[in-house]
Amino acid sequence: MKKVLTLLLALIMIIGVVACAPQEKKEEAPAKEATKEEKKEEKKEEPAKTEAASEEKKEEAPAEESKEEKKDEETKAEAAPAEGGDVVKLGVFEPFTGASASGGELTFEGIELALEEVPEVLGKKIELVKVDNKSEQVEASNAAQRLVDKDKVNAVIGSYGSSLSIAGGTAFKDGKIPAVGCSPTNPAVTLGNEYYFRVCFIDPFQGTVMANFAIDNLKAKTAATIKDIAQDYSVGLIKFFTDAFKAVNGEDSIVAEASYKTGDQDFTSQLNNVKQKNPDVIFCPGNYGECALMIKQARDLGIEAPMLGGDTWESPDFISIGGENINKEVYFSSHFTAEKPVNDVSKAFLEKYENKFGKKANAFAALGYDAYMVIIDAIKRANSVEPQAIRDALAKTEGFIGATGTISLDENGDAVKSACINQVKDDAFVYLTTVEPKK
Repeated sequence: MKKVLTLLLALIMIIGVVACAPQEKKEEAPAKEATKEEKKEEKKEEPAKTEAASEEKKEEAPAEESKEEKKDEETKAEAAPAEGGDVVKLGVFEPFTGASASGGELTFEGIELALEEVPEVLGKKIELVKVDNKSEQVEASNAAQRLVDKDKVNAVIGSYGSSLSIAGGTAFKDGKIPAVGCSPTNPAVTLGNEYYFRVCFIDPFQGTVMANFAIDNLKAKTAATIKDIAQDYSVGLIKFFTDAFKAVNGEDSIVAEASYKTGDQDFTSQLNNVKQKNPDVIFCPGNYGECALMIKQARDLGIEAPMLGGDTWESPDFISIGGENINKEVYFSSHFTAEKPVNDVSKAFLEKYENKFGKKANAFAALGYDAYMVIIDAIKRANSVEPQAIRDALAKTEGFIGATGTISLDENGDAVKSACINQVKDDAFVYLTTVEPKK
């Protein structure tokens, strides 16, 4: 019985183990299946994430491209003229730094006013391309070349200063770009250069005007000259003054001649030599800065003779540098006076200028204004903005009514017009008289 029970128990245990074994496998299997499913789900999720990330990148990519495209468009907009090239470029070729900076800035004020008044021509926007010739001949040559080669201007305004204009003239001639000078008075600016014009009188006339003023108004029989040998303007103007003065008073009437260079500050030696000759007048045209110092030093040395100069003296800096000595018998020629408007255009210009800048206009601003308007007039008559067409129309300018008077250009491209004589008095430029050119 015991054996039977033992066997029975053993059998029951075996059956139990066998029965249990499959059950444990069945419980583990689902777990393993679950793990595979999880792995499958994870694999399914990973591509989804990748796709999502890819989609994000795709969305970001256009944004980056958009920025680049925008940047490119802005660059193109800056580089290209408005309305697909529908722009007229006028170069402004003036000294904005250096010894003649004041003249350049005053001239530019007149140009700005003219642009404000006439911003378009032939339906095209006018754009000013401003370059600084730095009051130096080498810099002037480089600046002129830049306007021709790089900036591709249709025409040029400038420059203040004959030497600067002459230095830039070669580039304009070779590039066949017309230029209209505002105040360069030396004849060499336009001689032999069919692409250079000017709206101012020239030195043969200016020199003669000052010689005649010295003789007729100041009753001078003798004169001394002091020239800036670095300036074509000064050298040329003194020659024409000398020729006209000697023609009336004789070969020996020029009793002393002295010279200096732009940038000099001490003129004691030259002035002492002049003082010994005791001339009735001293003619010393040059940059306003050096000449103001020279006059100041002359009066300090006891020289009382009237000091005469040219159109470059018409700068506020001339008065501020010279101080109280600048008010003692100082006279110069000019292109224009605010005290005596010559026509309705002059009156309108003076009013607009004072409203804009809060001061009275001077000759250089008026000449800058006229140079701009003469070019616009030429473009209209040519019905073209092509440089050659503008040049050809400029050569035919006759009877143009400007702020400085009536402008007609002769066969050399020079304006035939009147000159004013001004005196420095009470720290201001006072108009004395007008001298008309001989017919």
